[in-house]
Amino acid sequence: MQASPAFRKQLEGYGLTTAEILYRMPDHPSLLQSYLWQDYDLFPEFPTLRSFLDFWTRTLDGPLFKVTVGHCRLIKPAELKAIGAEFRLQ
Repeated sequence: MQASPAFRKQLEGYGLTTAEILYRMPDHPSLLQSYLWQDYDLFPEFPTLRSFLDFWTRTLDGPLFKVTVGHCRLIKPAELKAIGAEFRLQ
């Protein structure tokens, strides 16, 4: 049994990255369209996302307007640490 490619990437330091890409419609430049992209990527350089955005600007007609990135190192829940004590409140 082998580990999944996603799990192997996580062991290499990759984290799940989500990007909301707003771009202008080619036929109607005053309208914005939203595209949601998600893949495993490295924080903070985001080489996979940068590669995708380079592909977008080279190949697709809709010019980019705004890219918002979410990554587990940018946003994550508070960490809890055990301190080895117990307090009871009544």
